[in-house]
Amino acid sequence: MDTLRIGNASGFYGDRFDALREMLTGGPLDVLTGDYLAELTLLILGRDRRKDPALGYAKTFPRQLEECLGLAVDRGVRIVTNAGGLNPAALADEVRTLAARLGVPVRVAHVEGGTPADGPWGRGALTADAYLGGAGIAACLRAGADIVVTGRVTDAALVTGPAAAHFGWDPDDPDDLDALAGAVVAGHVLECGTQATGGNYAFFT
Repeated sequence: MDTLRIGNASGFYGDRFDALREMLTGGPLDVLTGDYLAELTLLILGRDRRKDPALGYAKTFPRQLEECLGLAVDRGVRIVTNAGGLNPAALADEVRTLAARLGVPVRVAHVEGGTPADGPWGRGALTADAYLGGAGIAACLRAGADIVVTGRVTDAALVTGPAAAHFGWDPDDPDDLDALAGAVVAGHVLECGTQATGGNYAFFT
């Protein structure tokens, strides 16, 4: 049976910096994902963007990628991350600039739609964000992207998107729903392993 090897290097903004390199050197991978977003993170990114409209994304990701982009390309590993936060287009542009500076040819795509255009969210509200699924990620990968940057997507979308692209699954095809459901489970275990195994439950016994 055809296999897609997906690893994850981040569970939150500020997770271990060296994890990206460790995942790329620790064994064979086809796709490397990184989840940087949580509700608190969106508040932090919202404040960043209020100060500078060009920001609003996880600033650690480009620094991690600078050390590892050539390695990922050499190993044929595609990267999918929601580090774009509130401004995936800006992060995608920064990745393109980084790749050009390093002389590493990569195709970068981004997914928009989770963060509506700036507007009045109500008194005291900084931003509003909708969860997207994996369809946009799948479309980017099918179009040949090496790196896909998104904003707020479900945790599992970082896995269901690459899986759907690789295996040709279609959410509108009832025959593919069981496989997609399995990818949702795999995505949650990859990104939220502690929660998936009960590690956040205070009354374990």
